[in-house]
Amino acid sequence: QVQLVESGGGLVQAGGSLRLSCAASGRTFSNYAMGWFRQAPGKEREFVAGVSRSGGRTDLAGSVKGRFTISRDNAKNTVYLQMNSLKPEDTAVYSCAARSGLSSSELPPRPILRYNAWGQGTQVTVSS
Repeated sequence: QVQLVESGGGLVQAGGSLRLSCAASGRTFSNYAMGWFRQAPGKEREFVAGVSRSGGRTDLAGSVKGRFTISRDNAKNTVYLQMNSLKPEDTAVYSCAARSGLSSSELPPRPILRYNAWGQGTQVTVSS
């Protein structure tokens, strides 16, 4: 199974930016479509962004469209989440997840239960 480790979280003021990274090991990274999810205190975990195996297709939740960008570097076994114009409501633990069995151009699913592996998460806190 692929192992995932997130980094890049922290405390930022509203309007600021952060870039999260998720480093994969243990399996061929390019065999996995990747997703980013977040969970705020007292709320369900929710889909934020997804990227196909090739990196050529991306999917963003409506709440982050226009502010966040997902990308991947298969040579570095890493997926990124660039977060701009951050808002206090973006405060959450952000986790990356891997999904196998998809074609190179197929977007990963949004439902949480359809992923094979998860990272431990990284905290993002946006102050007002």
